[in-house]
Amino acid sequence: MTAELFSPQILGLIALGTALGIVVGAIPGLTGAMLIALTLPLTFAMSGDAALALLVSMYVGSVSGGLITATLLKMPGTPASVITTLDGYPMAASGRPGRALGLGIGASLIGGLISWGFLLLLSRPAANWSTKLSPFDLFALVLVALVSIAAISERERGGLWRGLFSALLGCVFAMPGLHPATGQPRLTFGFVEMNDGFKLLPVLIGLFAFNQIIQDSLKPAAAPESTASGNRDSLFVSLRDWMRQSGNLFRSSVIGTLIGILPGIGANIGSTVAYGATRTFSKKPEKFGTGCDEGIVASESANNATVGGALVPLISLGIPGSVIDAVLLGAFVIHGLQPGPLLFRNHPETVHMVTGGYLVANFFMFAFMLIASRWLVKLSRVPLAWLAPPVIVFCIVGSYALANRMFDVWVMLGFGLFGFVMNRLRIPLAPFVIGFVLAPLAEENLSAGLMASGGSWRPLFTEPFALVCLVIAATAAVLSVRKPKGPQLQ
Repeated sequence: MTAELFSPQILGLIALGTALGIVVGAIPGLTGAMLIALTLPLTFAMSGDAALALLVSMYVGSVSGGLITATLLKMPGTPASVITTLDGYPMAASGRPGRALGLGIGASLIGGLISWGFLLLLSRPAANWSTKLSPFDLFALVLVALVSIAAISERERGGLWRGLFSALLGCVFAMPGLHPATGQPRLTFGFVEMNDGFKLLPVLIGLFAFNQIIQDSLKPAAAPESTASGNRDSLFVSLRDWMRQSGNLFRSSVIGTLIGILPGIGANIGSTVAYGATRTFSKKPEKFGTGCDEGIVASESANNATVGGALVPLISLGIPGSVIDAVLLGAFVIHGLQPGPLLFRNHPETVHMVTGGYLVANFFMFAFMLIASRWLVKLSRVPLAWLAPPVIVFCIVGSYALANRMFDVWVMLGFGLFGFVMNRLRIPLAPFVIGFVLAPLAEENLSAGLMASGGSWRPLFTEPFALVCLVIAATAAVLSVRKPKGPQLQ
C-alpha cells in the first residue's frame, strides 16, 4: 500500500464514499449502481486513484447498508440483503434487533476481510496469466462471461432466453461508432455525435438512475413493518458466539468470494448459496427462517465477500462481473487506466489504492454501521417526492458534463425509458450492461485473432483454453435450459 492511501484526503474520500453507500443501500429503491453512476461525473477533476478509492468505498457501503432495513423493516435495501430478511427480521421481531444487527455488521466485516485476502493473493497472478492468452482465448473468455450472466438471469427474471436476448441487445447497442478493425463509421445514421457510439456513462445513468426514478414513482407507497422501536438490546456479540460461528464465517466468506469471481453472478446469489450450504451443514437446520444466528452470519459474510471477489477479474482481466463492476470499469477508462497486466506494470499505485481502499472501507463500514444503524432505518421513510428531483438533476448534469453536449442527455433519457420498458417486459438489465461493456472487447479480440490467422476460425476450436471456454459456455447454456426453476427469491 502506498502512503497516499493514508493521506487525509484519501481517507476522507473513503469515509465519505462508505457513508454514502450505506445510506443509499439502506433506502429501498436506491441502488449502489445508481449512486456510483451519478458520482462518476463528479470525479472528472480528481486523480484516477482518488476517484477509484471513492467509488470502491461506495461499492462496499451499498452492499452492506441493505442489511439494516432488511433486519428492522423486512424490506431489503438491496437484492444482496434479501436472504438476510429470512432470519434477521424474525430475530428483530422477537425483541432482539440489536443482536440481529450486531451479527450482520460483524459478519459483513469478516467477510470483507477474508475476501480482501483473496483479492490480494489472486489479482496479480491472474493478471500475469492473462498475458499468455491469445486474442481467441480472450474472445472465448468474454463469451463465457456473457453466457454466465444470461444463465444466472433466468433464475431471477424469467428465462435464459430473456437473458441471452438482453445480452444480445447490449452487444447491438455497442456497435455504433468506428469499426475496431477498419476504423470506418458504422450505424451512425448521419449523426456526427454517433461516431464515438453511445457513451457508457449516459447509458448507465439512464438505465439505473433515471429508470429507477420512473419505476419508483409508479409504485404505491407501502408502510413497512418496523421493529426499530422495540427492545433496545445491545449490538455487542460475545467472542464466544463468534467462535461458534468461525467455521460458518470462513465457509460462507470463501463461497461469497468464489462466486464473486465468477462473471455475472452477484451478491444475491452468493448469499443464497452460502445460506443453503450453512443450512446443510447445520446441526439445527429447522431453526433457519425463525431468527437463527447462523443464517444471518452466512448471508451477510457471503454477500460482502462477493465484492472483493468481483474486483479480482475486474482489475486483473478488465472483465466486470456485475453491473457495479461495469460502472467501475467505466471509471478506469475515463481516467485513462486499462485494467489488466498493464495496470500492474504501469500503475501499481492504482492497484494498491483499489485493494487498500477496499480494506479501509470495510473498517469504515463497520464503524459507521455500529454508530448509525439505529437512525439509518428512518431514511427508508423519506418520501420519494423529496428524493426524485435532486436525482433527476444529477442525471442530467452528470450526462451533460461528460462531453458538454446535449446529445448525451438525450441518450440518458432514451436509455432510461428503454430500461423502464425492459423491466416491464421482464427482460433483465444486467446482461444488457455486461453485453454493452464487453462487446467491444470481444469484437476487438476476434478481429485481431482473425487477422493473425488469415481469416481462419480454426484456432478458436483448436487452442486448448479457447476450446475449454466454449465448452463451459455451451454447458452453462444447456444446463440452464434443462434445469427446473427454483423458488423465486425476489
